[in-house]
Amino acid sequence: MAGGERKRKRRKLQLSKIFTLLSAKACFKPAHSQIGRSGFSRVVYCNQPESADYCDNYVRTTKYTPASFLPKSLFEQFRRVANFYFLVVGILSFTPLAPYTAVSAIVPLTFVILATMVKEGVEDWRRKQQDIEVNSRKVGVHQGNGDFDFKEWKTLRVGDILKVEKNDFFPADLVLLSSSYEDAVCYVETMNLDGETNLKLKQGLEVTMPLREEADFKDFEAFIKCEDPNANLYSFVGTMELKGAKYPLSPQQLLLRGSKLRNTDYIYGAVIFTGPDTKVVQNSTEPPSKRSMIERKMDKIIYLMFLMVVSLAFFGAILFGIATREDYQNGIMTRWYLKPDDSTIFFDPQRALMAAVCHFLSALMLNSYFIPISLYVSIEIVKVLQSIFINKDIHMYYEEADKPALARTSNLNEELGQVGTVLSDKTGTLTCNSMEFIKCSIAGTAYGRGVTEVEMAVGRSNGNGNEYDVAAEPAVKGFNFRDERIMNGNWVREAHADVIQKFFRLLAVCHTVIPEVNEDTGKISYEAESPDEAAFVIAARELGFEFFIRTQTTISVRELDVVTGGRVERMYKVLNVLEFSSSRKRMSVIVRDEDGKLLLLCKGADSVMFERLSGNGREYEVETRDHVNEYADAGLRTLILAYRELDEKEYEVFTERISEAKSSVSADREALIDEVTEKIEKDLVLLGATAVEDKLQNGVPGCIDKLAQAGIKIWVLTGDKMETAINIGFACSLLRRDMKQIIINLETPEIQQLEKSGEKDVIADALKENVLRQITNGKVQLKASGGKAEAFALIIDGKSLAYALEDDMKYIFLELATGCASVICCRSSPKQKALVTRLVKTGSGQTTLAIGDGANDVGMLQEADIGVGISGVEGMQAVMSSDIAIAQFRYLERLLLVHGHWCYRRISKMICYFFYKNITFGFTLFLYEAYTSFSTTPAYNDWYLSLYSVLFSSLPVICLGIFDQDVSALFCLKFPVLYQEGVQNLLFSWRRILSWMFHGFCSAIIIFFLCKTSLESQAFNHEGKPAGRDIFGGTMYTCVVWVVSLQMVLTISYFTVVQHLVVWGSVVVWYLFLMVYGSLPPRVSTDAHMVFLEALAPSPAYWITTLFVVMSTMMPYFIFSAVQMQFFPMSHGTIKLLKYEDQCNDPVELELVRQASVRPALVGFTARIEAIKRSVMRSHQPGP
Repeated sequence: MAGGERKRKRRKLQLSKIFTLLSAKACFKPAHSQIGRSGFSRVVYCNQPESADYCDNYVRTTKYTPASFLPKSLFEQFRRVANFYFLVVGILSFTPLAPYTAVSAIVPLTFVILATMVKEGVEDWRRKQQDIEVNSRKVGVHQGNGDFDFKEWKTLRVGDILKVEKNDFFPADLVLLSSSYEDAVCYVETMNLDGETNLKLKQGLEVTMPLREEADFKDFEAFIKCEDPNANLYSFVGTMELKGAKYPLSPQQLLLRGSKLRNTDYIYGAVIFTGPDTKVVQNSTEPPSKRSMIERKMDKIIYLMFLMVVSLAFFGAILFGIATREDYQNGIMTRWYLKPDDSTIFFDPQRALMAAVCHFLSALMLNSYFIPISLYVSIEIVKVLQSIFINKDIHMYYEEADKPALARTSNLNEELGQVGTVLSDKTGTLTCNSMEFIKCSIAGTAYGRGVTEVEMAVGRSNGNGNEYDVAAEPAVKGFNFRDERIMNGNWVREAHADVIQKFFRLLAVCHTVIPEVNEDTGKISYEAESPDEAAFVIAARELGFEFFIRTQTTISVRELDVVTGGRVERMYKVLNVLEFSSSRKRMSVIVRDEDGKLLLLCKGADSVMFERLSGNGREYEVETRDHVNEYADAGLRTLILAYRELDEKEYEVFTERISEAKSSVSADREALIDEVTEKIEKDLVLLGATAVEDKLQNGVPGCIDKLAQAGIKIWVLTGDKMETAINIGFACSLLRRDMKQIIINLETPEIQQLEKSGEKDVIADALKENVLRQITNGKVQLKASGGKAEAFALIIDGKSLAYALEDDMKYIFLELATGCASVICCRSSPKQKALVTRLVKTGSGQTTLAIGDGANDVGMLQEADIGVGISGVEGMQAVMSSDIAIAQFRYLERLLLVHGHWCYRRISKMICYFFYKNITFGFTLFLYEAYTSFSTTPAYNDWYLSLYSVLFSSLPVICLGIFDQDVSALFCLKFPVLYQEGVQNLLFSWRRILSWMFHGFCSAIIIFFLCKTSLESQAFNHEGKPAGRDIFGGTMYTCVVWVVSLQMVLTISYFTVVQHLVVWGSVVVWYLFLMVYGSLPPRVSTDAHMVFLEALAPSPAYWITTLFVVMSTMMPYFIFSAVQMQFFPMSHGTIKLLKYEDQCNDPVELELVRQASVRPALVGFTARIEAIKRSVMRSHQPGP
């Protein structure tokens, strides 16, 4: 216990010292003058939660509540046009106008609505369970008298004092009061909010630092006034009144819900925002009711069908009215068979107009069979089963974390096959938050034989598959470097051993890493603000420069002595730390070595480092630049390392000026600090460059390559800084060296100078004009290139994006973005991510898919047509707000190219077939009604009508939607061009839909007229009786069942045993039904009594007519399909032919298929390799 306590105290001192070097005291700023005014009116009584009346801390992601489920779900069902139509028909079926019984109309509708509501309820209950899990987490809450008890998150109130422990998430937005460190410092990981992996340093106010024990809060009372709830993650303005004095609060004291406490044993904080008021929830939106494009289009088809039903009913009513009016001839009704004596108005020639109106309403109900009532429920069943297949796909199961894919809603399955744009978060989605030191350039010499995924792809393309198969897993996490020239101390024999020594010494000293020694094993581990720094320190250790102790003012390193060859311990006194920032793009430390030399050690981006080299410090500049470019081509992140010796006088002047700048309380304090550091970070001597691989999740580059080949554009929306995002772009092949980067940002010196002077409105107008000018210039460049989209990549920062997304500029920005091959939005807030997603969705008209893993991605996931959450290690908010959850980004390839493609084809074919079979059936009813003088007499028995869509034709089409495959999963991945059928919506275009409808009309006409011609005016059986309505209807119904079943056989691409059973079983069930139903008493079977057993089955005419009619009806489609497959095949048809002819591995044939792509790949491995090939070919061309 004593050793552990000493260790904690030691770490407290270490962290405190680093923070002291980096920070300065809080001060009042102009924004604090707004406290108490509109937008800044929140009042918090710390330790007195009962004094505030704010919302509770319960957060929900469900679509429904117990109170809203029934009305909202009923609205969801009856906003579907078909359901509303059948509701009206069901109500009318209770009137004498109905040509069938009311039960046959109401029961199917009730079943459809209840089944769908149950499905929606089950899906929302799953979301509810996840909400319960999060809201039931516990945290220590002050109960009074200095006692802290664990309470559930949902019970927290504004003003509560919490104790949050290491590696726990903050349950609400808190003001930091104190921590386990004496100066109230804590480390916070905000990756779940802004995507950044580096830890943020937070510090409580000096006045609350002593509150370090639970008992200290017994009598603690404070009064906080601050801004009202808002969505801005990066700002906070408030004041704390304590012991009669006011203290300013800033983002430095704000701990946000969803972020995690790291490297700190515990903190105490006061709750200021709860539940819906927290900033992370303010950045989210209500869970939307998403409907797929196909479902929305299906409504339009229903409208069309309804228009057709009304038109046919209106046409029939007119003819019926005319015939009724002229029905009397010599005082006798010519249509006596309609039994006019039993009717009052329906056939009264004296009231022909009213009879026509009644006929119109009856015809509307009779013709309702054109519209498939079982369509929606069948699609719901199919989608649920498709979702189960997605969930059970072993190829999307992440064994390491025991996480399968999870389709949280089944409404959007077919949308997965139509995605045109993927909008992806970076950290935790593309990357796995791990850096590996893999190469370096020292004194103009390149070291490191490791290979990146990009290099492996190039090697395979050039035929070096064995050499570049799979990169070896590093034995040490963060270190994947292999080069015998400098490993194991061999660097001492290199020509520039002195430079190598300085290079690795700089890596071991220039950082803010904290070492921790395991007292049991003696092994040293490192806790760093960013994975980059950890990788550098680990690399230095593995190569002989082991950083092992940090005190308040010193760093100790064990290193190899060049002269003696032994290991020695050296101590460096740390005088100053000049921290990294996005504007500085570099980090420096000033140290004094054991010889008394003052050294400035600096590492930073090449864009700022080369210009700071001295005249005699550029000896290796040319070679280093070449190496940096090579590393960038390989997708690596690079930093330049340089140093200089300082003289005592220069350092004294610097110390005086930096102290003055840090003590300043003016608004331009940061600018003063930058000005001082700028003057000392110059005249540097170049040592070399590092190259680390921002470790992508396994398979990310390959997945992006496949998606690009499928014609899908990929945008990266990240809260990370621009340099990091660009490096990731190179790593996953979204960017290449030969791409021209259109960079839009407001971080130029001119803009920064402008922001220091002038009024806010004037500055805002100038910034907006500047962004517009940059976008316009980008469009000019794009136009000048002749539309070669592959040559351009758009990169824009968050500040510029705020202006680019304004109403008068957003479509200009979108036009530029869609003209570029890659788009990367950096420093994006969660709200901006959602707005960009909305812009792409509405402006491009394409199906959008957003994918992310953090709470900062929730708005984006909800705004996109499809939201995919990565079920990683950092919380579950993204998953809880997503439509589909997967464990790794690489699974997106299979999710879209396999399941998406299959689901789109299945649902498209299923819907088209549904309308075909119902038009075939319904139009025979209409033709018979026309044949019987529009009497609204149905051609079939009531139960024939009711069971057609339920029993005799529903199961085959459901199995089509579940099991059908045009090609196997292997071929879906091998030929990504197949996916473009969905992107282009080729299988559910109006042309294809109308062609299926036309096919249905033709089939109905052939069936009706051939049956009528075959059976009329001749004896049907050996007794010489002609065919009546019962025989004609039974024969025609049999032909319809056979035709739609055989059409299903021709439509299915992939037969299973189940499909054989249901297709042929439907025909068998029809015959069994005829026998069983016809055998029932006449009061039950009515006009179907013994029709099959006594009339149809014994008659050869029935069987011959059925065979002849079915063959005649199927022949046109069979000929059409054969001609299309042979001479005009679609992509899947071409691949099927290749498979049939065993040419699927023929390079020539494969290239022909790829060339058939309407959208060539512009990014990814394939595009990068092709660009390298073109570059090599150009370099070998003889000069003019």
